[in-house]
Amino acid sequence: MIRKLLLAGCLLFVLNIVVAQRFDAGLILGFNGTQVEGDSFKGYHKAGLLAGAFVQTDVAPAVVVGMELKYSQKGSRKKYDPKEQDPYSYVMKLGYIDMPLFVAFRTNDKSLLVGGIAPGFLIHSEEIFNDESPDEPNQQDFNTFDLQPFIGFQFDFLERASIDLRFALSVIPCSDKSETNYYFHNGLYNNVISLALYYNLGLK
Repeated sequence: MIRKLLLAGCLLFVLNIVVAQRFDAGLILGFNGTQVEGDSFKGYHKAGLLAGAFVQTDVAPAVVVGMELKYSQKGSRKKYDPKEQDPYSYVMKLGYIDMPLFVAFRTNDKSLLVGGIAPGFLIHSEEIFNDESPDEPNQQDFNTFDLQPFIGFQFDFLERASIDLRFALSVIPCSDKSETNYYFHNGLYNNVISLALYYNLGLK
């Protein structure tokens, strides 16, 4: 029910912008540096693809609102370290369709502060231990819905091109499994730093 309401809200938002006939639309391409809060691995060691599209409109001289639809790879990684007592490697691969809703405030002619919330829907997942995927019964169960508040900064370095840097942390666990006793004391949570190129298609 929650997912249906969010999807309906996003579609109504886009329809309202299109009907108003005063919108910017464009493409997004970049990468994520990710880790998972609640596991025992530290650092943004898992890289992932980020790609999609955006639509936005000015609602005031210094205020922009919009939404995005993008594919986002998240997860975590532990590299093999022969110095450990029990050395092993591990990769958690999570692929989401995210639908961020955002508000941006212009700080000057070329930069914006961006904040919002991003519902996400898991479309594939995989765990790899020592370069092998365990049998399905031994694979971890991941939650299909994600919700990430985010904050970031966008800089227009060309007339139609911008660089966007964001930090996002889930408030809904990607899994109920946990190996630590911090951050809500249970569950695993996506932690993402993203860097992406935003290209305005000039459809005004």
